[in-house]
Amino acid sequence: MKSVLLLFAHFLTTLARLLGPGGLKAVLAENLLIKHQLLVLNRSRQRAPALSPVDRMFMGFWTLFMKPRRLLRAAVAIKPPTLLKFHRALITRKYRLLFSSRRRGKPGPPGPSAELIAAIVAIKQRNPRYGCPRIALIITNTFGVPIDKDVVRRVLASHYRPNPSLDGGPSWLSFIGSMKDSLWSVDLFCGESILLKTHWVMVVMDQFTRRLIGFAVTAGDVDGPALCRLFNRAVSGQGIPRYLSSDNDPLFTFQRWRANLRILGIAEIKSIPYLPISHPFIERLIGTIRREYLDHVLFWNATDLERKLNTFKDYYNGYRGHASLKGRTPDQISTGTLPAPARLDRFSWKQHCRELFQTPVAA
Repeated sequence: MKSVLLLFAHFLTTLARLLGPGGLKAVLAENLLIKHQLLVLNRSRQRAPALSPVDRMFMGFWTLFMKPRRLLRAAVAIKPPTLLKFHRALITRKYRLLFSSRRRGKPGPPGPSAELIAAIVAIKQRNPRYGCPRIALIITNTFGVPIDKDVVRRVLASHYRPNPSLDGGPSWLSFIGSMKDSLWSVDLFCGESILLKTHWVMVVMDQFTRRLIGFAVTAGDVDGPALCRLFNRAVSGQGIPRYLSSDNDPLFTFQRWRANLRILGIAEIKSIPYLPISHPFIERLIGTIRREYLDHVLFWNATDLERKLNTFKDYYNGYRGHASLKGRTPDQISTGTLPAPARLDRFSWKQHCRELFQTPVAA
């Protein structure tokens, strides 16, 4: 309705300009203008007349039929305070145009650049399960641009449109704390193959660098000799730690297991019974492996599962940043080197685990 009224007002204005001022219509318009101004003055109980939008529209329409020199005599509703206020407004406008910045926009910081916004949205589109802290760490680690997770959240809220066909899932967990160097953790978890056969997986990690040492997989039950074979295969070629942290699972109480650790010269550290939080790093690692990888792939047998887990290990150690490591990867902590920052206007994507993960790298 408002648009129709505005269109009608523009039509009447154009028609009045085409007819032009002068003649009988000018006298009639001047009389109507003066009478309307008198009505406004009688209606107002304040010092300045109260003009409504309808009053302004009618007065402006009638002035189109009058000659410019007659406007000064017909403007009886204008008082000196109105002219002075209008003059001060013109002065303020003059100096604002002369000395203010030419830039037009909202006050405050300029915000992220278009290239940074495009990189944030691209990372989220290619990795829907990444949360805002994870994306902020990737941007900082890859491009050398410090960015807060709240900025990433605002960018995604404005520019990212999720695909309903993709399940975003939970955000990545952030590891907490750091432990003494040369302290490894070991634990077991099981998975089901396509043929619903149970496979046990041993995972070993370095608690100081969060580096995945290795995996070992076996099908069927696990006893003392099998547990020792799994551990020796998982740490093969990786060296031997001074300390090994394990939970109170009955599997780690086999005499064969303890004898194997004594031969290797490893001191075993037990976690607090019935308290998983006392063994947090390896427990969170197993949750990450399940949630981020095994819940999205299938495997046929032990060999297939071990090959896929080793692929995930390469991604986890070399390209997945960690909040507790300030966005760096376990390999960067181990070697003490950082890659050169990539440019926002020139970078490429590296695929991991058969395109399940994609990270930006320098082109």
